[in-house]
Amino acid sequence: MRKSLIALSVLGFGVASIAEVSLPTAAGAQEVKGPKITWRMSLWGKRRAFTEAPEYTAKTISEKTGGNFNIKLYYGQQLSKSKENLDGISVGAFEMASFCAAYHPGKNQPLNVLDLPFLPIPNLDVQRKVHDAIYNHPASTKALAKWNAKIYMSMMLPQYEYIGRGTPPTKVSDFKGKRLRALGGMGRAAKAIGAVPTTMPASETYTALQRGTVDAIGFPFTYTFAAYKLDEIGDWYTTNMSLGSVNCPIVFNIDSYNALPDQYKKLLEDVKDGSYKAQGEAYAAKDKINLAKWEANPKLKAVKMPEDEMAAFRKMAGMPLWKQWVKENEGKIPAQELLDIVLKTEKAADYCTVMIYGRWM
Repeated sequence: MRKSLIALSVLGFGVASIAEVSLPTAAGAQEVKGPKITWRMSLWGKRRAFTEAPEYTAKTISEKTGGNFNIKLYYGQQLSKSKENLDGISVGAFEMASFCAAYHPGKNQPLNVLDLPFLPIPNLDVQRKVHDAIYNHPASTKALAKWNAKIYMSMMLPQYEYIGRGTPPTKVSDFKGKRLRALGGMGRAAKAIGAVPTTMPASETYTALQRGTVDAIGFPFTYTFAAYKLDEIGDWYTTNMSLGSVNCPIVFNIDSYNALPDQYKKLLEDVKDGSYKAQGEAYAAKDKINLAKWEANPKLKAVKMPEDEMAAFRKMAGMPLWKQWVKENEGKIPAQELLDIVLKTEKAADYCTVMIYGRWM
């Protein structure tokens, strides 16, 4: 079931047949003319499936402008710590960055609706539509404008699972008292079952798990477990919790964006579909490799939670926590409106998916 869900989670993006996504090469002469401009994008970690979207964007834009518009990607927090990317954008330290809204919820409250646990978002195609709907809402635009930031697109993440050390859990109640890296709404869900959630950047997870600072790490399945080498030190991983996800948008410095010529702005919009497709294909390719590797590793145990317990977990930590989030944000942001947009957009998008591909859940 997990394998079929992984394959189908990239509906609308295509499925890669190789380990790494092959980006297109230049097809011919320069297509978009304009001045020489170089942007810097702040990222963390190394190149991985998560970053194939900006990799595609940067490569394609350079090709189509004959090298006149270049976006240089800086990995490993060379330009800024991951939790400080939004601050760097605000002061123009660089022109482009990615950040995860759950790292600092007070800076971008409207976006945090996307981090609630157990939202009914079945695949990346639906996720893109839901994220776009929230990112384009005036409340989101206003919140990011305070940081001189304009949202470009989502660096979408698959559903989260846990990977941990020690005795593998066999039921949801086994997580009681466990220290879990659980961001955003997933942290609220962890509390609901008696676990102790903590927030930390992805770059700190290997050391935390290795030293026993946490018992398990919540991460997108499967690529992130491998990208941060947690599968090399973990004893077990869950396969069917589908806890939710976090949203990590790419943003531009508003002043830098406004200074671009119109043809470059249009080009940035035109390459979005290809960027999303490259990212979806990268996830599918990595999942295939990782699952085969883990299934052959007797030291790493796959754990499937009893479905009746997961149903109870979703009932307890789904809608009740959505309502709690709305109540907490009443008067600050249009919280109920944002949640309604998520649910209505998901329902409409999923209906279209069903009409095209058939019911897959």
